[in-house]
Amino acid sequence: MVELEFQQKTKTLIDSLKSICANYGLGNDGNEFKIITQIFLYKFLNDKFAFEAKKLDDTIAKADKWEEALVAMSEDDLDMLQLQMGGDTARLKPQHFISYLFSQQNAPDFAKLFDDTLIDIAITNNDVFAVKTDSGEKTKLFDRVSEFITDTSKRDNFCKAIINKLVEFSFERIFTQKFDFYATIFEYLIKDYNINSGGKYAEYFTPHAVARIMAEILVPQDQRGTVRNVSCYDPSAGSGTLLMNVAHAIGENRCSIYTQDISQKSSNLLRLNLILNNLVHSIPNVIQGNTVLHPYHKDGKELKRFDYIVSNPPFKLNFSDFRDELDSNENKERFFAGIPTVPKKEKDKMKIYTLFLQHIITSLKSTGKAAVVVPTGFITANTGIDNKILKHLVTNKMLAGVVSMPSNIFATTGTNVSILFIDASNDGDVVLVDASNLGEKVKDGKNQKTVLTADEEQKIINVFNAKETIEDLSVAVSYDEIEAKNYSLSAGQYFDVKIEYVDITPEQFAEKMHVITSNLDNLFNQSRDLETEIKKQLAGLKYE
Repeated sequence: MVELEFQQKTKTLIDSLKSICANYGLGNDGNEFKIITQIFLYKFLNDKFAFEAKKLDDTIAKADKWEEALVAMSEDDLDMLQLQMGGDTARLKPQHFISYLFSQQNAPDFAKLFDDTLIDIAITNNDVFAVKTDSGEKTKLFDRVSEFITDTSKRDNFCKAIINKLVEFSFERIFTQKFDFYATIFEYLIKDYNINSGGKYAEYFTPHAVARIMAEILVPQDQRGTVRNVSCYDPSAGSGTLLMNVAHAIGENRCSIYTQDISQKSSNLLRLNLILNNLVHSIPNVIQGNTVLHPYHKDGKELKRFDYIVSNPPFKLNFSDFRDELDSNENKERFFAGIPTVPKKEKDKMKIYTLFLQHIITSLKSTGKAAVVVPTGFITANTGIDNKILKHLVTNKMLAGVVSMPSNIFATTGTNVSILFIDASNDGDVVLVDASNLGEKVKDGKNQKTVLTADEEQKIINVFNAKETIEDLSVAVSYDEIEAKNYSLSAGQYFDVKIEYVDITPEQFAEKMHVITSNLDNLFNQSRDLETEIKKQLAGLKYE
């Protein structure tokens, strides 16, 4: 009941913030998502601080107003209290609290006070909560939100409207909830801001079905609790859906997250996702930058190697403006299968996913595992860079298998996708699953998408992890068999061909043959008549 109650309260808060933005002319504005996500984060950090303070100090827990109890503490006691708090809790001063701003809302220049408060929180917590770019610059936690309102006379009222919504309830009782609660809230928070808007680097929200299947296969149930002190990487992280699922499967305190993504918006959303999911310790590893051109995570001059890698990279993208920079000696090992050439036409269809896939293979530990979303056409490629990558995986025995997903599993793209599972230490059979006939079609706005049921998801996971062969669904094959099929990873090519036999009497057989022969005689007669008519028509043609 607590989860449902607070899920609704949280969604109401998000909707209220969107309504405030709309009332002040920021509805569907490019800056709306910054305001909504940053205000939500401020609320979350304030209430998390209260939750942790009450756990550590009975006086604060029993006080009618916890803020007043904190204000009454000496500076030394307050410092000691904050030192005892976990690394996931922001360091706040009494003047940072929502209740303090609420009490000051009628003061002159309230918008400036509101903005100054957010900026001071960002500065105070910059070492822990700042996201870095690949050049080392830090992206702070908050902006001055009132400055998105161009009419300066309306800024005070805008900030008053926000602060009045933030005092209506506290998040404190939901901090005992688990991953699924925050995944639902995060998806609701960003659902209007993380869609394909047609830009050069458009973010796609990876469906939770895909993310769950990846996590359950990479970290099976029987390994939960035994995996610890591992690194998880996504070189095209987006808002972090894939990584959150894997981290949850491993245990948030048993893994460290590493990411890179070219989008500033995605990196900020990922930071929020890490904060919501008790992964603040990994924020210093979140990098905004171009992974293909400037991979950030390295051990010395070599690429850093990871235990787990997940990715849903962009499939096709025009990278002709930096393609020549990739063709260098230092990238020979990383892009072992080659770099796509620049076509004369349709440069936006350059296969950039092949670069991400090669980067992932090169970034994997010798005992590492990876799961990558690829266009289904990749798994049957018999020429070019795609086939060279497939050959590399087979020759080096680095495959766990493939799950071919139903069409329209992504509502934002019509491309059929498969999940490629890489296991750098698998010298046994490879599992190929054809799930293309599963799921049901549903409307998603103007688009149609396919949704897998919970039972269908579990069926895919179970047959893959058990390396089970099920008619028309899955098959376990050897590396030699894959090589014989020119490295194709399409399950259908390995299914047994079925020939159905029906017992009939000699009389029934003779009757069937008579019917077939009569039909053929009829067709042959029609063909001869048609041949005669065509010759007759041709003979009648005259030159004029």
